Amino acid sequence: MPETISAKAAPALGKTPGTNRSRARARAARKRAVLVQSTRALVLVGVIGLWEWMSRAAVIDPFNFSMPSKIWEQLKQWALHGTAQGSLWEQIWYTLYEALLGWGIGVVAGVVLGIAFGRIAFLADVLGPYIKVLNALPRIVLAPIFLIWFGLGPASKVASAVVLVFFPVFFNAFQGAREVDRNLVANSRILGASNRQVTLQVVIPSATSWIFTSLHVSFGFALIGAIVGEYIGATKGLGLLVSSSQGTFNAAGVYAAMVILAVVALLAEGLLTFLEKRLFRWKPAQPGEDR
Repeated sequence: MPETISAKAAPALGKTPGTNRSRARARAARKRAVLVQSTRALVLVGVIGLWEWMSRAAVIDPFNFSMPSKIWEQLKQWALHGTAQGSLWEQIWYTLYEALLGWGIGVVAGVVLGIAFGRIAFLADVLGPYIKVLNALPRIVLAPIFLIWFGLGPASKVASAVVLVFFPVFFNAFQGAREVDRNLVANSRILGASNRQVTLQVVIPSATSWIFTSLHVSFGFALIGAIVGEYIGATKGLGLLVSSSQGTFNAAGVYAAMVILAVVALLAEGLLTFLEKRLFRWKPAQPGEDR
């Protein structure tokens, strides 16, 4: 008679220890994600609640520090009735336009020159010291100079954003080009690849992770450049809202503009993270990293 196996001992059809472990890991990852998001929400609610209570109890000066409820009222007033400079959405778009344009120009220039310096040693040896000197300058102080050169329009804010974005992208692209696996380059040479093919098909793909790392930081720098330029002198933008609110001692207005900037920066960071994960799906996840 054939040997019989009890139903309890027989493994379920289509299930293996490997799939069970994968499902267990997926459940654990989902639980951890829920825990992380819940804790983040609790921390935010706790900070806002503590701030509101301290302002209402006069533990901190509500005139200087304002309170979350007043900030929310200011945001609603701007959203429903506009600002002294026009609608709130127009101010957001104006700042976002300047930041995005400056970010795009700075990223392209940083990537192109960084790869070029990384590939051409003579170019790096000759111009490298000048790049380091320019990087050592406090670039925020260039904003008044750009205002004199380009006026109150968006050009001066774009220029401020460009100089803040360029250097982190440049140095990351340069380092990424220098850190390319020499064996890959040598093998490409053996297979008959030209300098152009090596750069486009080996160096740039290898440096992409370095470049994406700089993009996360550089967009924040672009926003800073646009805001500082608008704060010094502009006709529209969130920086002008900050300056106007400060001039009228409206602390809630200052904080409200900062909240809008934080939301814009977080949305941009989320988009960049999504694109990075889509582009680097082949890359193994690091310990503790959600993918």
